[in-house]
Amino acid sequence: MVVSVSGVVIEALPNTFFRVRRDDTGEEMLTYLSGKMRLHRIRVLVGDKVIVELEPYGGKGRIVKRT
Repeated sequence: MVVSVSGVVIEALPNTFFRVRRDDTGEEMLTYLSGKMRLHRIRVLVGDKVIVELEPYGGKGRIVKRT
């Protein structure tokens, strides 16, 4: 079961990693870009609103959509 949350990109890191602040809790988390977004070369910049799928074990999140 995958949980999706929305957030804002606050920092761009190397190798398509991003630091995202969640809208609901204000917590910062480390996320990476999904494969489809890499394939279609969708750019994600600081300040973009994104949808993140959270891993069930509390690891990194995956950015699946830019809104």
